Amino acid sequence: MSTPSEPGHERSEPGLSAVVDERRQLINLAYRLLGSLAEAEDAVQETYTRWYAMSRQRQEAIESPGAWLTTVASRICLDMLGSARARRERYVGAWIPEPLPDRTEWFSGPASGGRTEPADPADRVTLDESVNMAFLVVLESMTPAERVAFILHDVFRYPFAEVAEIVGRTPAACRQLASSARRRIGAAQAPAAATAGQAGLVRDFKEAWEAKDIKALIDLLDPGATMTADGGGMVGTVLRPVEGSERIAQYLIHIADKAPGLTLLERTVNGQPGLVAQHAGVTVTVAAFSLTGGRITRIWAVRNPEKLRPWTENGQS
Repeated sequence: MSTPSEPGHERSEPGLSAVVDERRQLINLAYRLLGSLAEAEDAVQETYTRWYAMSRQRQEAIESPGAWLTTVASRICLDMLGSARARRERYVGAWIPEPLPDRTEWFSGPASGGRTEPADPADRVTLDESVNMAFLVVLESMTPAERVAFILHDVFRYPFAEVAEIVGRTPAACRQLASSARRRIGAAQAPAAATAGQAGLVRDFKEAWEAKDIKALIDLLDPGATMTADGGGMVGTVLRPVEGSERIAQYLIHIADKAPGLTLLERTVNGQPGLVAQHAGVTVTVAAFSLTGGRITRIWAVRNPEKLRPWTENGQS
C-alpha cells in the first residue's frame, strides 16, 4: 500500500520537485476517498490551484509541501464527499465506483486531433486491495468522516494525530471513526484480494455467456448472487439490482440476444480479473466480480460512458 510522503523534499524548487512529485500520491488518495477518477482529478487540480495561488514566500515557508498538499486534498475530498451524497441520491439508477483498467491499458481523454493518448503515469492509480470493487462499494456505505479517517490511517498509514488535523476532530474521535469503518468492512466481508481461482471462474463465465448456456451460467453463480448496473441515465440498463442466479443468467442471455456482435474480453478491473464488453470496437461495459466459495456472488457492471474514459482508445464510449 502507499505510504505518506516524507517531509524531506528538495526545497530549492518547491513548485517543481516537492510539489509535482506529489501528484500521483494525491491521485491515489483522492480516488480511494471519492471512488471516481474524474472527481479525484478535480480534487487534485483544486489542490494545485490553491498551492500556486500562494506567493513564493508562503510556499517556501511550508516545511513539508507534501504534507500540505495531502492535507488540502483530503479536506477538499471530505467536502466533495458531503455534496456527492446529495448528488448520488438524484443519480439515475445505481451508482458504482468508477472502474480502473490495468496500468498498461490506461488511456487519458481525447488529445488534439481527436486521438486518445496514454495517460501520464502520474495520473494512474496504483491497483492494490484497497481499490478492488467490493472494497470501494463498502467505502460508499461509510460517512465522509469515516471514509477519510479510515483511508488516511489504514491505507496510507497516517498517524491519528495527523488525521485529526485533516478531519478536524480529535485523535480519539478519528480512531473511533476508523474502527467503525473496519467493522463495516468486516460485516460486508469485502475480500482483500482476488482468490486464486477468480481468473478461471471469470473465463468460464465469459465462455458460458458467449455460448448462451444458461445452465452453465446458473452453475457459476451463487444462488443468492446480485448484479448491479450503472448507466447513469445515459445508456439503457436495469435501474435496480438483479437478484438470484436464474434471473441474472436470464438477463445475460437477453443482453446477448439484444446486442449481437458484442465482444467479451478478459481484463483486469481494479486489480482483479474482470470482463470488458465491446461493441464495434468501443468499450460499452466494464464488469467487476466478487466470489465466495468458488461461485460468483456479486457482479458490478458499469455502463455510464463518463466512467469509461480510461478504457477507450478512441475517446468514445
